Amino acid sequence: MRRMRRDSRHPGAARGSAVVEFALIFPLLFAMLYGLVTYSVILVAQQNLTLAAEEGARAALNYQNASDAGAALTARGQNACKVAKNVAAWVAANATCSTQASACSYDSSMDCIEVTLSYDYVNHPLVPTLPLLELAVPQKLTSVATVQIDPENLL
Repeated sequence: MRRMRRDSRHPGAARGSAVVEFALIFPLLFAMLYGLVTYSVILVAQQNLTLAAEEGARAALNYQNASDAGAALTARGQNACKVAKNVAAWVAANATCSTQASACSYDSSMDCIEVTLSYDYVNHPLVPTLPLLELAVPQKLTSVATVQIDPENLL
């Protein structure tokens, strides 16, 4: 004698449950994947800003033809921002670069140039932000690099 299963009379009765389960789980999986992509892009942008600030600081070491030490520091700072913005071109269109030349805090006999590169992520997001992730996304991405210059080699 052959046994009959209970579900054999209604073979399609359980088919709809898979669709309902998928509909419940999909938004969670999508939000996790979207968050992963969003934070990956933010980390890549932050790393790019860090690299650009470092390259800008290195560019400040290049000799600048100037009449006095103040003008040389200013020219080095301008060169640093120009190089930093070129390195971070895909982010730097909306990034701001600033330099500050002063005596080094750890050795007042040396001059330091500090290159700061900032990106306002809230007003210029690289990836559209989901309302769920809005509070967890950083307001601003910033990177700072400092280079030390011997005043005797400034001109």
